[in-house]
Amino acid sequence: MKGLRQYWGYLLFVLLITTAWSFQLGPVVLIAGWSLVTIYFLFRAPVWCGAEGRQGPCRNNASGILMGCRLKQHRWQKLKLAVVPKKWRELNQGLWVNPAKRLATASTLVGIVSGVVSTTLAIVA
Repeated sequence: MKGLRQYWGYLLFVLLITTAWSFQLGPVVLIAGWSLVTIYFLFRAPVWCGAEGRQGPCRNNASGILMGCRLKQHRWQKLKLAVVPKKWRELNQGLWVNPAKRLATASTLVGIVSGVVSTTLAIVA
């Protein structure tokens, strides 16, 4: 059971996808839920690091698509990719490297768009 606790964001993502469109949840619940999903995938989802090293992309475990592994230099490298505009293309290529990162990236994008749309519809309706 210990290993399944790190995947709570996937469960919340599925619950929000299924309930946000079929039930009338309040805007506060939707904003909180979609924010948690986005934060989970950006900073907590278990993925490979993917930072560039001497022997290719790093294969160490990392937390989230924007965080590096246990190596300080990799964390700074990933942070620089997210902050420096000239590096955004390189960051975008790194987000689609392996299946775990593809799923986390796609879930983050779906979470952001779905959160904005469902919250807007809840406020308007």
